Amino acid sequence: MTISQALPVEKLRFNCDENVFDFATTETVPPLEVMIGQERAVKAVEFGLFTKNPGYNIFISGLVGTGKITFASAAVKKIASRQEPPYDWCYVNNLETPGQPIALALPSGMGHVFKQDMRELVEDLKTDIPKAFSSEDYEQAKAELVKQYQEQRSVMVEEFTQYAESQGISPQWSSTGFVGVPMIDGKAIAPEEYQKLDKEHKDVIEKKMMAVHEKGMDVVRRIQLLEREIREQLKQLDVKIGLFAAGHLIDELKEKYQEHQQVVDYLEAIKQDVSKNISEFKPQPEEENNPLMLFKRPAQDAKDKYNVNLLVDNRDTEGAPVVVEINPTYYNLVGRAEYETRMGVVSTDYTMIKPGALHKANGGYLILNARDVLTNVGAWEALKRVLKTKKLQIENLGEQYGLLAMASLKPEPIPVNVKVILIGNPYIYQLLYNYDEDFRKLFKVHADFDVVMENNPTNIRKLAGFISSTVHREKLKHFDKSAVARIVEYSSRLTGSQTKLTTRFNDIVEILCEADVWATMDGSPVVTAEHIKKAIDEKRYRANKYEERLQEMFAEGHLLIDTEGEKVGQVNGLAVLSVGEYMFGKPSRITANTYLGKSGVVNIERETKTSGTSHTKGVLILSGYLGQKYAQKHPLTLTASLTFEQLYDGVDGDSASSTELYAILSSLSGLPIKQYIAVTGSVNQKGEIQPIGGATEKIEGFFSVCKIKGLTGNQGVMIPHQNVSNLALSDEVIDAVRQGKFHIYPVETIDQGIEILTGTPAGEPGPDGTYPAGTVNYLVSQKLKEYTDTLIKLGKASEDKKD
Repeated sequence: MTISQALPVEKLRFNCDENVFDFATTETVPPLEVMIGQERAVKAVEFGLFTKNPGYNIFISGLVGTGKITFASAAVKKIASRQEPPYDWCYVNNLETPGQPIALALPSGMGHVFKQDMRELVEDLKTDIPKAFSSEDYEQAKAELVKQYQEQRSVMVEEFTQYAESQGISPQWSSTGFVGVPMIDGKAIAPEEYQKLDKEHKDVIEKKMMAVHEKGMDVVRRIQLLEREIREQLKQLDVKIGLFAAGHLIDELKEKYQEHQQVVDYLEAIKQDVSKNISEFKPQPEEENNPLMLFKRPAQDAKDKYNVNLLVDNRDTEGAPVVVEINPTYYNLVGRAEYETRMGVVSTDYTMIKPGALHKANGGYLILNARDVLTNVGAWEALKRVLKTKKLQIENLGEQYGLLAMASLKPEPIPVNVKVILIGNPYIYQLLYNYDEDFRKLFKVHADFDVVMENNPTNIRKLAGFISSTVHREKLKHFDKSAVARIVEYSSRLTGSQTKLTTRFNDIVEILCEADVWATMDGSPVVTAEHIKKAIDEKRYRANKYEERLQEMFAEGHLLIDTEGEKVGQVNGLAVLSVGEYMFGKPSRITANTYLGKSGVVNIERETKTSGTSHTKGVLILSGYLGQKYAQKHPLTLTASLTFEQLYDGVDGDSASSTELYAILSSLSGLPIKQYIAVTGSVNQKGEIQPIGGATEKIEGFFSVCKIKGLTGNQGVMIPHQNVSNLALSDEVIDAVRQGKFHIYPVETIDQGIEILTGTPAGEPGPDGTYPAGTVNYLVSQKLKEYTDTLIKLGKASEDKKD
């Protein structure tokens, strides 16, 4: 088997040749106007925006920094700009049932006009009606009716008086009616004189008194009826005068809004209400002069009663509305009816209804953050209810949950036609899809933003355009082509792949802005490659405190690691630690002891319950490999103990499984392993090396320790061959490789790896299944056979002893 060769410098990182750019600085690069690297998500969003079928709302998922919100806003605004502005919406008073305000829809811009018209109408009513009641014609007509009443009343009273006197009774009128007084010889007699009359005379007078009283009561009823008639005539006169002054004003508005039947009906209702409550508009100077008047004048009540609450005003909207609600609480979504306190009494009316984001976005698009909607009480259920019913009902949240029962408005529901775009991460999408049956019906379009894109010339040019866009948007210095090339390389490093570029543009923007600061501090007119390197190094320095602490512990000998010499059963493994967004590699010593027994591979971490499931699985695979490789003709009689030295907080992942296997093979064969070569890689039962994550950070972590202890020219790292395309090593490591001070070895199999680590051939099995003498596999198989033979001898000896 051929020993793996160390990687050349060219394969250690993607290198962007600045000469591929046909510009000197980004000043001549057109700003990017399209989304980069998200073709699948872009097509999904475009489909969702164009389709009008119900339930095709959009959920955009992706990790933070991939440009979801920026793209969603731009894409929606582009579509919305080509559409017609939606209707304005107003709430007006329900004059029959004030607790149930009426919703009116008017073409865009007409709602404002209607509100102004109604305000002017009320002002005209307040001036024209009182003016009409102050006119001479009104006073003359009123006086004529009063005169007719008085004349008719006088005739009735006079006729009654004549009748009573003809019966010898004098009627004495009062505010409560009349009292009959007997007369003798045409003169009223006093009560004393009446008592002195004989019984016969009294009976005659009382009989006449009864007749006069009955006649008088009939006269009183006729007078009361006359009063009611005259009051009704006066009221009709007031209505006639009032409508004469105001009717034409209302009729003019009815003609103006004749194409909108709801408005015409409302104006007719106002006309009828004015006629019923004409007294509210009549002059009442005594109230104006009353300094103790605490309540509003009736005319002001009329103004409030006929006012228009313009809930949604689209007069300045170009195209369909696009609303981004950053605080989607229940009330911010569906609107509210506010309350106020008057004289200690809490009250509300239709003028205090306030719109929510769904009102404002009606006929257009609403963009929401999924997490914010889900964490606000009632917001998610309210949003689903609106999307399912396509009606927007303003209700008190307390009533929704049975927490509060109080008199409140019940505004007429408004029909809703809105496209909702929810933005969240993939975990929220999966949770909603699996556990909310309404979600999959209402959000049928899923646009999943990727975190990487292909590393090709097209996307590199687009990335240069993105840099130009950021320069213009953030008002940064322009970047020369060497700086752009370094940004492309940094983008590749963020993905952990030489064939990919990152789409987490927020991370790119951070470096662009920080490089601009360093260029400014340096007094440079443009940002160069040195400023990019400075920004990256400083960003790393701000976050690598714990990495430096570990390196100090290695330097002081508190953490044991060997970077020189050779030892049996001991290998340097590599792990990755993360602190926030910062990841770094940490070498760990892995040791193995093998001895006679039947326990197989003992994972000390597992026994102490500090091993994760992935690591435990990786260790169990080792037994499968050893059995397949060395136990075809005799049983596997082995006990091997494995552990990560100086590791106390647990271990997970199977990236050290090949490392652990090398330690076991070294222990069994007795061949020492080179301590100056660290190892990472997963292994399967067939001995094939499998790729792992964090290859770049692991290599840089071991290099840092080697640099602390002194570079000898022999040190290096052994990685799975599949991870070569994932390398994006720092300049320092690459320079060391170029100078022959550090080496990167790609391996495909365990046999390849053990040859590099021991310098001894692994050995291929012959036709009889045995390995050549002196090879690693031969020594291992011999040791295992020795364990087996010993165990058999011990077994026989035990049997003989029993006999």
